[in-house]
Amino acid sequence: MIENTALRANRDLRDDIREYWSTRAAGFDLDPGHKIADGSERSAWLALFARHLGSARGRTLLDLASGTGEISLLCHELGFDVTGLDWAEPMLDRARAKAKAAGAAIPFLQADAERTMLADASQDVIVTRHLVWTLVDPAAAFAEWNRVLSPGGCLLVVDGDFVSRGPFERLLAKLFGSSHRRLDSEMARRHAEILSQVHFSGGARAEAVAALLAQASFADIRIDTRLGAIHRAQARQFGWRKSLLRFSEHRYAISATKPAP
Repeated sequence: MIENTALRANRDLRDDIREYWSTRAAGFDLDPGHKIADGSERSAWLALFARHLGSARGRTLLDLASGTGEISLLCHELGFDVTGLDWAEPMLDRARAKAKAAGAAIPFLQADAERTMLADASQDVIVTRHLVWTLVDPAAAFAEWNRVLSPGGCLLVVDGDFVSRGPFERLLAKLFGSSHRRLDSEMARRHAEILSQVHFSGGARAEAVAALLAQASFADIRIDTRLGAIHRAQARQFGWRKSLLRFSEHRYAISATKPAP
């Protein structure tokens, strides 16, 4: 009975997460940091992905929690054979429209990133941006991603701790507010309720994420905090006050590989 109750709670939470991001889809690209601006920001993202993934060489790539398709289109531009996957159909609608407008043949699938339903060893690369901090069960999710990756395949996680703050960060947040668009009271309540129940409710620190990746049998795990070029490019959208807050946040990329047998 206890086990069934826990499974039911997790399923309900995932439903809440899907509905929340479905509601956010219409205005998702209005937040700086979600949509990737042309010019210096796009160049900075391309450089980050190329640094960790190397040459595309036509490899298959799965973009988990693909949202409105920004990272999928970026990886398609790099030459990967991209598939996007997201839990929220309204996000997928926007991603498909963007891909069509760009002339990019990218399939976008609806599924839970923690339970992809994809075949074993079917992807050469998996990337995800700003997903890990929302995972209900990251250990199970990382095991699932390891299953889907081909031997020798690469995982790239771009994420951050958007919850915990040191004294300096708390002062900046008090002075300047969030670096994102302020949510209305109902959406803020839903966000806080979901955040309180996910695994990283206290913040997704890079070292904790890396430790769970190691437990899921990933190897060659590297934490990269050199995201300054991206933050400097985004500063043009934020203004100096919120840019200072963005620079103070714990943001990172983590790359890892699935060992070949």
